[in-house]
Formats: sequence, C-alpha cells, structure tokens
Amino acid sequence: MYEAHFGLKGKPFQLNPDPSFFYGSRGHRRAMAYLEYGLHQNEGFIVITGEVGAGKTLLVRSLLEKLNPGKIIAANLVSTQIDADDILRLVAASFGIPSRNLSKSELLLAIESFLVSTTAKGKRALLIVDEAQNLTPRAVEELRMLSNFQLEDHALLQSFLVGQPEFRKIMQSPEMIQLRQRVIASYHLGPLDLQETQAYVEHRLTCVGWKGNPAFDAEAMAGIFKYSGGIPRRINALCDRIMLAAFLGEERRISGEIVEQTVTEMREEQVVPESGSGSVDFSRQVVGLMTAGVDLQAILANPQAARALAEIGPGYDAARIEERIALLERTLSVTLNALSQLIGTAREASGPESDTGSQ
Repeated sequence: MYEAHFGLKGKPFQLNPDPSFFYGSRGHRRAMAYLEYGLHQNEGFIVITGEVGAGKTLLVRSLLEKLNPGKIIAANLVSTQIDADDILRLVAASFGIPSRNLSKSELLLAIESFLVSTTAKGKRALLIVDEAQNLTPRAVEELRMLSNFQLEDHALLQSFLVGQPEFRKIMQSPEMIQLRQRVIASYHLGPLDLQETQAYVEHRLTCVGWKGNPAFDAEAMAGIFKYSGGIPRRINALCDRIMLAAFLGEERRISGEIVEQTVTEMREEQVVPESGSGSVDFSRQVVGLMTAGVDLQAILANPQAARALAEIGPGYDAARIEERIALLERTLSVTLNALSQLIGTAREASGPESDTGSQ
C-alpha cells in the first residue's frame, strides 16, 4: 500500500522469511559460521537456538540457498509435536524415500540404503530439523540413532537441530547425554543491539530501493529498538505499521512520536480484558446496543450491564477515538487524491478523440 508512495519496489518488512533480505548481524554471522563448520566436519549435530522471531528460519533458508545440490542433498524438516513413530517417516519423506506400509525395521533399512547410495555417488546427506523444541525425547533419540549410520569410517548423515531456547533445556535432561556427546557445536542466537537494529532496518529498506524516503530520526530508531527488543520479526511488524502510518499521515520523516503512536495503537489492538469471556461478550453486546441508539438509562437499569460498562469505561479514550477518526479522514483524502490522479492520467492517455467520442 505504501511502497509506491515512498518509491519502493517491494515490501521491505514482510514477515515471511526471505533469504534475499538476510542481514548478517554479528550473531547471525556467527550462527552461519557454526552451520558451515558443521558442513565441513560432516558428522555429529549442530544445535542453533534463539528466541521466537530471532531469524533462525531465515538463517536456515539462507544456508540452503548456498548449498551445491550437486554435492549435498538437504532435507529441511519443520517439526510439530512429533513422536518417535512419525519422525522416521518424516525424515524419509523429506529425502523422497518411499515409506508407505513399511515397518520400522524396513524403514530404517530404506533410509540407510538411501544414505549409502548418496555417499557412493560422491554426495552428502544433510538433515535440518527446524522447531526442534517440539520433538519428544523419543523422537530426538531416533534422530541420534540415525547418526550411527556409517560407511567404513565416514558418517552418512549430518544433522542440524534448530529450535527455541527451551530446546537447550531439553538437551540438558539426563536422557539426552548420548545426544550431547554427538553435538560438535552449539550457538544461541540473541537479539540485535541498537546499532544493528538501525542497520537492519536500513538494510531491508535498501533491498527494495530505498533512497532515504522516508527518513528515520535517531529517536525513531531508538524507539524501534526499545519496543522490538532487537528481535527481527518484531522489528518487521513494527516498521511495517510505522511505514503505513507515515503514508497515511503524508509524512516524509519518521519521528519518535510516530513510533510511539504506532506502538500505542498496536498495544490497544492486543488488549484483552481481564474479566471472564462471558463478561467480555456481554460488554460487546452493550456497546452494540449503545451504537444502535438504545436508551442508555434502560441499559443501566440492568446491574450486569452497569458492571460491564464500568469495566470498559476506563478503556474509553475520547482523544484516541478522535485521533482514529482524523486518521481515517486522512486515509480517505489520500485515496481520493490517488484516484483523481489515476483518472487524470487515463484521460490524458486517451486524448481528445476519446473526449469527442463521448459527447
């Protein structure tokens, strides 16, 4: 919506991981180095953890784009609540190994045969398991057992386990001692600092042709860092809304005030009343009746309605509603101006013959 207004050739702050937007912060470069080290070692496990939205999936996709398919056959498995009975079939499916109606022993033989065949062709097999914190201990143990497959003294499978911080806790449990002995490197991907946050924002904008429009004040960058905590996905969500707000307000400079207003609006959208769901539903009904023009005194005669109004009363901010109305008015104005320009351009392109023909 705002891309053309600011002269951008694409959406800079999309939430879907896109390797073309990869930003190599200190943490991301180090995590990538660990993954590349694992590829060089061609054995054991590499474990990468990080907070939700820290960029783990983007890291994995960026790595996959670098791999030479003529040398490495990679399977990227995104796990859910997978137990031991399903993990082997998902591994087989990820590598394209037929597994229908196979028993567990037959499935293991099929996987081993595939790995041996891959090695015989001069290639290597890489298994990447994303969202590893969802794996059960038995499923993790099955993955460890796959690492036992060898041809002479060469391991047949290299595995990367990528997950949220709780996976580190799972790794520390007593039953994971054998897996820990197979881990050759582990790294936790932390948040960006203030300077990296600014560089990250500017990097993503530059990827879509940003030429400094809109400009970001130092206070705006500080606010983006403060409210996002340096987590890339949060930065994307916040900056996307900030850009939209600047477009609707016809602003060419992002100030700290715009960031504050955007954060306030996003927080208001996420507010959930502390009262029970029944009270929340009834509150909505009361507001609906008031909007429809029902007599307020009649509503207040009902004790339950009065309590519901008392609960939503503190959240009623007339000033904020006026701001929203003003924002809607600006949005309509911008939209009408854009339509007028399009109509004018179409008339100029059609020329005088079109005008004559319509008379």
